[in-house]
Amino acid sequence: METISISTTLLIIFLVIVPIIAFVFLYFYDRKQKQHAILRNYPILGRMRYILEKTGPELRQYLFDNDNGGEPFNREEYLHMVLPGKYLNSIIGFGSKRNFNEAGYFIRNAMFTKQNEEMRVDNEIMVDTMRYVLDEDNLFSRKEHLEDIPALSWLLPEEDAIIIGPNCKHPFHVRSMLGQSAMSYGALGENAITALSKGIGMAKGAWMNTGEGGLSQHHLAGEADIIAQIGSGLFGFRTENGEFSWERLREKAEIPQVKAFELKLAQGAKMRGGHVEGAKVTEEIAAIRNVTPYKTINSPNRFHQFDDYPTMFDFIDKIRQHSGKPVGIKIVIGSKQDAEELASFMRETGSGPDHISLDGGEGGSGATYQDLADSVGLPLRSSLILLDDALKKYGVRDRVKIIASGKITTPDRAAIALAMGADLVQIARGFMISVGCIMAHKCHTNTCPAGVATTDKKLQQGLVVEEKKYRVTNYILTMREGLFRIASAAGLDSPTKLDRQHVVYKDERGRVFTIE
Repeated sequence: METISISTTLLIIFLVIVPIIAFVFLYFYDRKQKQHAILRNYPILGRMRYILEKTGPELRQYLFDNDNGGEPFNREEYLHMVLPGKYLNSIIGFGSKRNFNEAGYFIRNAMFTKQNEEMRVDNEIMVDTMRYVLDEDNLFSRKEHLEDIPALSWLLPEEDAIIIGPNCKHPFHVRSMLGQSAMSYGALGENAITALSKGIGMAKGAWMNTGEGGLSQHHLAGEADIIAQIGSGLFGFRTENGEFSWERLREKAEIPQVKAFELKLAQGAKMRGGHVEGAKVTEEIAAIRNVTPYKTINSPNRFHQFDDYPTMFDFIDKIRQHSGKPVGIKIVIGSKQDAEELASFMRETGSGPDHISLDGGEGGSGATYQDLADSVGLPLRSSLILLDDALKKYGVRDRVKIIASGKITTPDRAAIALAMGADLVQIARGFMISVGCIMAHKCHTNTCPAGVATTDKKLQQGLVVEEKKYRVTNYILTMREGLFRIASAAGLDSPTKLDRQHVVYKDERGRVFTIE
């Protein structure tokens, strides 16, 4: 009885007396502090307010937002990225949850679709991957297991490959119509970059863009083709004094996996140089970028090497000559005039980029400022038409390939971008989600709970490379399969043949418009 009495007494102290003491302490502490007016006037209620405010995003995400509510991706969009990677399957039941009364774009289906055997696709190369199989899914228990599975690769045939820089010494032959958009090592941790590299390499034919943070050993961990991006900070391509290093360029060009280079002028998230918090800049990352460890990095808003089209084209030509490989630019378009100035100068000089990575203003895997993310730069679908039209108007469209990005996360969005003028599409946040991102919005803090957008070793332990790499592979395979499925529904034997006649726009009143 004494033991029970003592235990009961301790429990009462823990559950009643300790909280009362804590509340009393907080009450008088908050009444005296001078920073928050609400806490001075209403200490207890004020604390409750701040707790609810802090947990609000999580409560909305998991309890209160409907399946089609929430930005930048709602629950439905999020699941359409997670489930294909996990289960190698994108089948749904009981119909779409899309609101068909809202305005939007639709793929124009054909009366007579193509049969599977009529499709121009290379599925002879099988991909060895793994997927989860659900065994039990009850309210309080869920069991699933991993199984090995050979999967179709859904590659373009050699004769249909998209060739970037056909006149270069080493052209880039692309047989996957989608790849990974620019995400730097430093913005993402080594486990995330390694999982992406291995997963993309296993899927065959796809590529990953290094982002402006430079090429690391983690990018080379798999067999993925690589577009090495050069940002205004010249990370991975700079001398100690911050000048461009032609020697480092040649070193990167000699790596077989590096297929092309890209100058980053802008991205959808920000029309300025990149930003990385000092806490993310480990000694390894600092060595790759040739900067000071644990010091916040803000890249220049633009390159010091050029400030107009003539000097930029000269710089592109020089990189192409030194590397022997294609050179592109990454841009965000703000007007029809911008697109036409670029195309016009390409015609006048006979020079210019081999590819243009066109990012829409809705893109945004990187840390940025809200004013730039919300209002600077046109969305992808508007700018894609402007760029494609300008390049055709000035007769240079056949010289350059357009790689589109900006919330392209599902096959139908990719198909619409291809139909509007893109040759290829690339994805950033879809790949982040495939390796575990839960959209915690902590990318800029180095405290990503999923171990994706962090260089913290402890947090990265949660991201198991040998498991996540398969999710990356599966995400790519389901995306590519979906593109061929949509092409066949449109009466085409290849997604390379999608153009504007295959897309229609329906407004909120039900009226339908073509975009030719």
